[in-house]
Amino acid sequence: MKVLLTGCAGFIGSKTTQLLLAEGHEVVGVDSLNTAYDVRLKEWRLSQLTGQPSFSFHHVDISDQASAAELFRTSLPIDAVINLAARAGVRQSIEDPWVYYQTNLTGTLNLLELCRQYEVGKFVLASTSSAYGDGERPFREDGPTNNPKSPYAASKKAAEVLCYTYHLLYGLDVSIPRYFTVYGPAGRPDMSVFRFIRWIAEGDPLQLFGDGAQERDFTFVDDIARGTIAALQPVGYEIINLGSDRPVPLRTMISMVEALLDKPARFEQHPMHPTDVTATWADISKAKRLLRWEPQVSLEDGIHQSVDWYLEHRDWAKQLNLD
Repeated sequence: MKVLLTGCAGFIGSKTTQLLLAEGHEVVGVDSLNTAYDVRLKEWRLSQLTGQPSFSFHHVDISDQASAAELFRTSLPIDAVINLAARAGVRQSIEDPWVYYQTNLTGTLNLLELCRQYEVGKFVLASTSSAYGDGERPFREDGPTNNPKSPYAASKKAAEVLCYTYHLLYGLDVSIPRYFTVYGPAGRPDMSVFRFIRWIAEGDPLQLFGDGAQERDFTFVDDIARGTIAALQPVGYEIINLGSDRPVPLRTMISMVEALLDKPARFEQHPMHPTDVTATWADISKAKRLLRWEPQVSLEDGIHQSVDWYLEHRDWAKQLNLD
């Protein structure tokens, strides 16, 4: 297949690109390399892809309609679009909700229109467990998602609904994987796993919001990438949870990092943030049934790989901005 993949320098996007290339597909990689978090990490991920056969990189912002259209035209024919370009981060979306809607909604609209115009039949949209808010657990795809706790969650829900409209009107085949707390090597520096590893490794105070009893359905990035590629199969229109189905308290994950680094965390306690949920837990029965997918990497192994990556790249990883 020839796949146009947006967000190819991102955490999930770069890993998905790697797996697609390994399977023999051609990838048209797109990324704006924005400053949502430290660009040095995005550039490092991109450097792991550059020069590989069947991969091309395009520095394009999908929220710019003219630029997206030009990229699309020059990349035809395209078999499928995987839209992983997004402004992510729950707390940051409160400070600047506009940029979240520009990328997450307008960017998605631009790609959907181009798929319609050029008759690209398959569209995969990355979505989020944040859509469930503090709903009943385990989260099922048919559960309520009308009470988002952040502009980020609201923007992703809006993009999901927009995809349904294009499926209904134009027959576009759409898969929407909802990701649950993705972590792994070269992970985002604004997320808990990277931060906790760095803070403990460097002896800095670990900023803990709440008491650490909050549970998260941590899912390893390789598993998420496999599920995203599996979602390229025709499904009509489906929203599909990709998670571990094994919620774990933050304190448990922190203890794993402490053991691997053989260093205790120095905690600095803060009140729980109003956008945080008490727990996430994915019901993945639909992914097993439709995609024949389930996670393969345990949290213990995944944290081990994450710590190993940090230590291998510590000389520059310890300098990355965490905001």
